[in-house]
Amino acid sequence: MREIIIDEEFKSLLPPLDMETFALLEENLLEHGCRDALVIWKGILIDGHNRYEICMMHEIPFNTVEKEFGSREEVLIWIISTQVSRRNLSPIQLSHYRGLHYRADRRIQGTNNQFVNQGEKRQNVVFQSSTSKRLAEKYRVSHKTIERDAKVAAAIDSIGEASPEAKRKILSGEVSIDKKVLEGLASRPKEDVVDIAYKIEEGVYEKKKSEAPATAGISDSANLDSSGMRPFEAAIARITEELFSELRKQAKNGDTSELKSALRSYIDMLEDMYSQI
Repeated sequence: MREIIIDEEFKSLLPPLDMETFALLEENLLEHGCRDALVIWKGILIDGHNRYEICMMHEIPFNTVEKEFGSREEVLIWIISTQVSRRNLSPIQLSHYRGLHYRADRRIQGTNNQFVNQGEKRQNVVFQSSTSKRLAEKYRVSHKTIERDAKVAAAIDSIGEASPEAKRKILSGEVSIDKKVLEGLASRPKEDVVDIAYKIEEGVYEKKKSEAPATAGISDSANLDSSGMRPFEAAIARITEELFSELRKQAKNGDTSELKSALRSYIDMLEDMYSQI
């Protein structure tokens, strides 16, 4: 059986399967064989890592299909786009993928050169803006979200360099860490990154709770409406009720892919609003 090259960077882009899902995939391959071809680029596996592992373990025959790309960055973008379209990802996983896509796209454009002259630097700003806006349209979020995602992805990858287990815990949702913390961590000294990575790996990292707003305890009846809510709270409640009413209608149609995409855009918009307060 032909050996295929495993690239650790490419492999790290794939969310690991939990034990139950892996076992179901293994059972399916043993019963039906590997019907879908593994995708390779220059002999390197870029799609089908779990199937390849199982096939090698049980000597199950498999086929491969070769794809052509101009660079590693193009491969990275293809893997990211494939995963985003294929999986039901968590907000932190989506943020990580979008950030990686942005960084890979900028490397293709050559905008990470630190030794350009001032004129070229001004051009870099234009490239950066156009890249974030283009990806914002693709992922249906704001361009500011894309730029923040780049910082989040850089921080998560830095944590992964210090501790692959810490990175896994963040992306799997086992550990909840605020995106604002990750954004800030992207520009912090390496010692701070290692410290957080260690705490996450050891299970002693605690997410700091935000302080309650100064007005949280105010019970001035003049600020409440007939339902006992303040005007802004009542407005959010009305919007939410209308949204869920529409969601229930759309869900009856069976196809929820467009529904999920719209809802994800709404969530990202709310996150943008929240971060600006």
